[in-house]
Amino acid sequence: MRTYFAWLFSFAFLVSVSMAAPAPANPQLNERGRAVLAYFQSLEARTDKRLLSGQFSNFGDGASVLIAEQIHERTGHWPAILGVDYAGHGGIAVDAPNRAAIAYWRAGGLVTVSTHLYDPASTNMTGLRDKDVDIAQLLDAKTDIHAQWMAELDRVAAGLLELKHDGVVVLWRPFHEMNGDWFWWDGKDPKTFVRLWRQMFDYFTKTKALDNLIWVYAPNHGNNTADYYPGDDYVDLAGLDAYTDFVDPDHIHGYPEIAAVKKPFGFTEFGPHGPSDPPGDYDYRRFLEGVKKNFPRTVFFMSWNARWSLDSNTNVQEMLSDPWIVNREDLPNGLAGDTPPAAP
Repeated sequence: MRTYFAWLFSFAFLVSVSMAAPAPANPQLNERGRAVLAYFQSLEARTDKRLLSGQFSNFGDGASVLIAEQIHERTGHWPAILGVDYAGHGGIAVDAPNRAAIAYWRAGGLVTVSTHLYDPASTNMTGLRDKDVDIAQLLDAKTDIHAQWMAELDRVAAGLLELKHDGVVVLWRPFHEMNGDWFWWDGKDPKTFVRLWRQMFDYFTKTKALDNLIWVYAPNHGNNTADYYPGDDYVDLAGLDAYTDFVDPDHIHGYPEIAAVKKPFGFTEFGPHGPSDPPGDYDYRRFLEGVKKNFPRTVFFMSWNARWSLDSNTNVQEMLSDPWIVNREDLPNGLAGDTPPAAP
């Protein structure tokens, strides 16, 4: 009985906070999603327990909760956020990512989903790094590529709908690093890109009724970080992807432009060393020190996997034990996880 009333008080508090918080991008965002978003919106004003830890799991069939379990074994802490990606070999693969996401949510953790989308013009579900995709054609209902694009969106939406039915709120991070030059959606005309983002937003929220998505805008650090911003009515959280040992303005660029967007800010991907061949000997206390000193609006981060991860580097226990950090065990009761039964 005491556990139930503790949950009830905590959840009632979160709902009251959500009622006073800025409106979500999707006016139909469900009650649990509103509570999660309101929690993110409340963190920046705090002096402790204000930075959510996160860890990417893996792509497609490789996704699982294993890396979070390994981090817990090493440090005694669970990351607050588990990341998965729907990109599989030869197409969208939602089964393993969803199993991991549902398990982590039920255990009380938050979940973020991305998708390294394949080139819709490809006939064999490849072309992630194609450079000649005309994204305006994706929006033209008279083209074959539009039909293929909508089929790809349907496959992604089916995965997100399964998570909705299981009660999972998703931090949904589409088209990441859109200001870069390595994915097919990267570096396009910003106005056309904004149309593409808004088309996905409207299709997922209105046609597919995905009311469990919190929308995350995530350019790569560098130039033009805000040029592709689709507007306050289409974004809930904003951040930067950054791969570097040095968490300072000389090595991570574009923060002032994103910090000016009045959305909770995070490092949507972080990896020490660089985008390839990390040695796995990074002192993660340096990341936290850099955030505190140079990126004060930060309220969440997600470390990439493999040798960039919280499982593969040094002084991770010390970093996760810092008073600033919110781990899974520190999240408010009832924010994530299965809803307890009604009081007798």
